Amino acid sequence: MKKCYSVLLAAAVLMSAGCSTLDDLNPFSGKTKAKVGKLAELPLGGDFKYTWKQSTGSSGVYVFSPAVHEKSVFSASSDGSVQRIENGSAVWKITLKEKLSGGVGTDGARVAVGTPKGEVVVLDAKSGIELWRAKASSEILAAPVVAEGLVVARSGDSRIYAYEGADGKRRWVYQRTTPTLTLRSNVGVAVKGDKTFAGLPGGKLVALSNVNGAAMWEATVALPRGATELERVTDITSEPAISGAVVCAVAFQGKLACFDRVSGNAIWSRDVSSSVGIDADASAVYVSDDKGSVHSFALPTGASVWKQESLQGRGVGRPLVLGKRISVSDNQGYIHFMDSGDGSIVARGSTDSSGVRSAMSRSDSGLVAQTTDGAVYAFSSN
Repeated sequence: MKKCYSVLLAAAVLMSAGCSTLDDLNPFSGKTKAKVGKLAELPLGGDFKYTWKQSTGSSGVYVFSPAVHEKSVFSASSDGSVQRIENGSAVWKITLKEKLSGGVGTDGARVAVGTPKGEVVVLDAKSGIELWRAKASSEILAAPVVAEGLVVARSGDSRIYAYEGADGKRRWVYQRTTPTLTLRSNVGVAVKGDKTFAGLPGGKLVALSNVNGAAMWEATVALPRGATELERVTDITSEPAISGAVVCAVAFQGKLACFDRVSGNAIWSRDVSSSVGIDADASAVYVSDDKGSVHSFALPTGASVWKQESLQGRGVGRPLVLGKRISVSDNQGYIHFMDSGDGSIVARGSTDSSGVRSAMSRSDSGLVAQTTDGAVYAFSSN
């Protein structure tokens, strides 16, 4: 029998011939088995108000998240368009000759995007002029990270590349053996201080030195379980969340676990499966599970604080911490704002019907979200 060697998480389809779909596991397929409940009546806006909308271009089969630096928002689309937005107006917009597959990363000086052919393209943030480009081993599905003088990109084969931000010279590459069957997802990395943190197929979390790419520690978030290779898929499909001295990650068909950021020592873990990810603040870790429930766990102990179940079946995305509010998007185009203390939904915003399947980004005043059809929406707190 032919084995499947990759899974497209965004479309939830096994790529090799003869393989069945995974729509029941995909939060954005619109075919989840969980019953979609009627939304409680809430005024659009509430604590948050819609401030502006700008068009970028369709995401196609890829996932594009906007990047925010101070007053500037950077967005991209699959047709090669990249733009800088301020106060809802385009400061510049360019169209590269090649299509794009990975969203936008920026530090305010440089803007980085990725292509299906494995190129990392870096632009000047002020003008949009191309500064340099570098080659990776395969398509770039996640937004490169621009931080600590580096541009760090992850290729579809789970290799991690670090390039010098100034000229694109490769500083290091990290690679390791991966399981036979893995999820093909837009998982990125988190760069903090002298380390790059990355979740890997097979449920591992690794901390890499930004100097040379050496593994400073490796920890187990979840161990593969089950009789079949499909049941044993235990991949970390979103970037880790960092809060102070703690780094946390969650695995699909696995667990949520937190570790000491310096040593990698385990602090706690809980049985939660998620393909969309987590966020954290100083007191709690927030995760959207594969059924669409949103959980809050105490950061120091892992104790359950609350669970919001009313959004099950709506294709809920990665939580985003906004002060005393937690926001999640869904595949019907709504953005829900919850109280971080008890999980109650206190406000709701609306985008377009194509839905928000990419991670949202924090801004100085609220958040920015990009829909599948390519509309970029900004919401700010009242």
